[in-house]
Amino acid sequence: MTDGAAISPQSPIDRLLAIMARLRDPDGGCEWDLAQDFATIAPYTIEEAYEVADAIAGGDPAAICDELGDLLLQVVFHAQIATDAGLFGFDDVANAISAKMERRHPHIFGAARAADVRQQWETIKAAERAATGPAGALAGVAVSLPALLRAQKLQGRAARVGFDWPDAEGPRDKIVEELAEVAAADSDAARHEEVGDLLFAAVNYARKLGVDAEDALRAANVKFARRFAAMEEHAGGTLAGLSLDAQEDHWTAVKASERS
Repeated sequence: MTDGAAISPQSPIDRLLAIMARLRDPDGGCEWDLAQDFATIAPYTIEEAYEVADAIAGGDPAAICDELGDLLLQVVFHAQIATDAGLFGFDDVANAISAKMERRHPHIFGAARAADVRQQWETIKAAERAATGPAGALAGVAVSLPALLRAQKLQGRAARVGFDWPDAEGPRDKIVEELAEVAAADSDAARHEEVGDLLFAAVNYARKLGVDAEDALRAANVKFARRFAAMEEHAGGTLAGLSLDAQEDHWTAVKASERS
């Protein structure tokens, strides 16, 4: 068991690795940290990635630095879990991504020319996917991605092999078609399926317009939350008990004040 002295290795990353090793030490480590595994930590990893994005959107360098530290801790945590299980370690993670970046940038680290960097990148990634699993065009698009983001990536992959609308008119018409099918659905299961198809069509339309659907919806969420809070303030603190017409008046007033 290690004693309670502060850990002061040679480098900041060594210090962090030593801290995590101590937290996961069966002899005197942290009970909560010891109880975790890949699956239980995964939600925190995803959450920390979003908090990094929020900090970047806020434009505060100190917050970005802090949140990147929290995200780095997640990588170190997963690596320590793997080390404890005899699977791999942090150095293996770092070496693997270093090798991948060198492999994917032969025009920087090798002798290849940078004539068509994007095509070269896609060719290398396709070869990597073929070597590690199914070789289909949609292989490797993570199931755990946010649904809008995954839809956009799936559609983009399909478009690379020619399965795509020639312009934005097709997906726009598809939205109209899907709206009708939602209205015609005669069961909860059917409505669930048709609303999914409608959302998928909306993402496709956004993609053809050059709009990132995930970013657009995130911005719309922020805008709605801001306007709703302003509505509550405009109404004296709460909207409860007000008629829908009265609430709409407050909404209109808030939108007008934003424009002015």
